[in-house]
Amino acid sequence: MNLASTLVCQGCGHSVPPDEPYPFRCPQADLDDDIDHVLRRILDTSALDSPAELSRPFSSDLRSPFLRYGRLLHSYQTARHMGLDDTSFAKLVTRLDAAVAQTDGHGFRVTPFAPADKLAQALDLEPGGLWIKDETGNVSGSHKARHLMGLMLWLEMSRQLWPEKVETAPRLAIASCGNAALGAAVVARAMNYPLDVYVPTWADTAVTERLAGLGATLVACPREGSITGDPCYHRFREAVGQGALPFTCQGTENGLVIEGGKTLVWEMVSSLMVEERELDHLCIQVGGGALASACIQGLFEARSVGVLERLPAIHTVQSSGASPLHRAWEALMERALVRHQRETREMPPHLGDDVERAEFVRDRVSPALIQDELHYAATHRSEFMWPWEEEPTSIATGILDDETYDWLSVVEGMLLTGGVPLVVDEKTLTRAHGLSREYTSVAADPTGTSGLAGLLELHRRGTIQPGETLGVLLTGVER
Repeated sequence: MNLASTLVCQGCGHSVPPDEPYPFRCPQADLDDDIDHVLRRILDTSALDSPAELSRPFSSDLRSPFLRYGRLLHSYQTARHMGLDDTSFAKLVTRLDAAVAQTDGHGFRVTPFAPADKLAQALDLEPGGLWIKDETGNVSGSHKARHLMGLMLWLEMSRQLWPEKVETAPRLAIASCGNAALGAAVVARAMNYPLDVYVPTWADTAVTERLAGLGATLVACPREGSITGDPCYHRFREAVGQGALPFTCQGTENGLVIEGGKTLVWEMVSSLMVEERELDHLCIQVGGGALASACIQGLFEARSVGVLERLPAIHTVQSSGASPLHRAWEALMERALVRHQRETREMPPHLGDDVERAEFVRDRVSPALIQDELHYAATHRSEFMWPWEEEPTSIATGILDDETYDWLSVVEGMLLTGGVPLVVDEKTLTRAHGLSREYTSVAADPTGTSGLAGLLELHRRGTIQPGETLGVLLTGVER
């Protein structure tokens, strides 16, 4: 089978060999801190004997997302290229899912994505126009476990393909104090991998007790002196430097973390296909950026296999307590507009509003120019992304990452679709949480409802037009 799926570094262009058992980070990543060495999957449908086969999963009725969309995954494409047949891959997915079910009470299942008409009515939106993706019933109570299942699928596949290269149950590491840590702990425990979790000193006791109950080793990380950035991330990086494998939801540390997360948005595409609808706007909350990156890449790939004609405007949501993504987008937006004006002599209209600028770039600026500017950003990271200067605070604690680690793919998705990085205040976050609990049956926490806060901000700005279809992710159960 020809290799249709390749991991390529966005910063330096390095291509990972298909027989590399731990293709997590670009080997050049530690040589230049100012290059964004993030691995991204490139899907080449022309390399397949039957490219149309990649569209079939979107009409499948399989309940397991990893069985339904398995052939779209990098792990499947690599496994087939290396000689593993379909039956063996399906057995691997089934075995892993059964182990997760034994650990957490249930395995991975397609989660609901449907209109939320009561909430739409409360917001003066049209019936059928607001769709909610409910991830609170997924493994460990959020979308995070999907990401880690994708990683574990690769690790276990590697043990089958290259037993002489792969260490048995290597030590895993993650920096998190919430849903990502819980997802990692469930999946690691299911397959008997040792896991170290680097947590802040203020981590919720209920979460740390659950982590300990799952066998994870907890390492508390206080903020010390004048060191900027997340102390948990710094300690995690030290552990990876000493040989631990990054079992984390930060794409800069493990490009394959995006793999499992794509199944979430592919489910959304499948649901919309049944109703013959497409989204006009999609609001996604952003901390480290893995969820938004997975959704964006998944949508682009759905379009490449022919099941999606157009992309929605993809809007990201961060708290005013920490919004590093907005300033990165702002810097790239400014470069793109200045260069467009210089090269075309077209004077942009007065663009004081983020949405107006975003739509102008989408509609008037060439994709080639945007890609050139993205390459510049990838090789001059410090001009666009750096740690938040103050300790972040918000009721939406799960999006308080000091940096948006997967920022480059996320900014690209916004620039190409006309989306904007929304920054919402605590009042809006609180209102979104209250509306979600009152008008839906989804028991999501303030982090999990922060995407809805972004929709409230769009509504306030008058961005939403009559007849448009809107999508929001509700992702983390209230504990």
